[in-house]
Amino acid sequence: MGLTYGDAPLSASAPKTVNYRIDGPAHKLLANPFPRRVRAEFAGRTVLDTTAGFLLYETALPARLYVPETDLDASAFVPSDHSTHCPFKGDATYRSLKVGDRVVENALWAYPDPTPDAAWLAGYASLYWAAADTWYDEDEQVRGLTDPYHRVDVRRSGRHVQVLAGDVVVAESDAPVVLAETGLPLRYYLTPDDVKVPLTPTATSTFCPYKGDASYWTAQLPDGRELADAVWSYQQPYPESTGIGGRLSLLHDDLTLVVDGKPA
Repeated sequence: MGLTYGDAPLSASAPKTVNYRIDGPAHKLLANPFPRRVRAEFAGRTVLDTTAGFLLYETALPARLYVPETDLDASAFVPSDHSTHCPFKGDATYRSLKVGDRVVENALWAYPDPTPDAAWLAGYASLYWAAADTWYDEDEQVRGLTDPYHRVDVRRSGRHVQVLAGDVVVAESDAPVVLAETGLPLRYYLTPDDVKVPLTPTATSTFCPYKGDASYWTAQLPDGRELADAVWSYQQPYPESTGIGGRLSLLHDDLTLVVDGKPA
């Protein structure tokens, strides 16, 4: 996300506050080395093992890991009739992942004859993250690779934060924790005591490779309205986001965030 969304250098619209111009197509590609060892396992077998991959940054898309064909277990991939076309990369061929009786159709793609502007894609392939059972970044099992250009900073703050539903104060704090994440607005995390309305847990959960697993609650307003999944929390966040552990953040179309007296 760091390089490809919003007003980032590889987004569809160039940043306004610069003294340079990026010449080239509105849809941009950048291949950046990712030298850490990455492995993927499927059906108890290592089907990908590389220290020579790269992340492909593409306008308005998340970064994708491409690895040399030689770092794949070729015997685990079966050619498919499926193909797609990208005007910026070329025609993609696909292979299915097959080990024993287990098959994931069209799990891997490659550009064997890429466009001249993306000639460096030749000899590389990308495996859908969900196709493998398990991924490892070095020797740590991970659920997503972290982008070197995407970061999270957590800071204590003395700002006065209110979350309003019309005239109703849903939450209020003079000691929030501010989470700044590349490409996203600031998020304010409050203590449970800062929330002034009843909360009901929901079954919703999401995962962030920078923060961890989030749980959600519905906010119940005094007028009887229920704001589904308006509140979330990372109860056991990843180390880089420890400061938000157990705190709550709120976001909903019917809520207004006010910071130091001004709508945020």
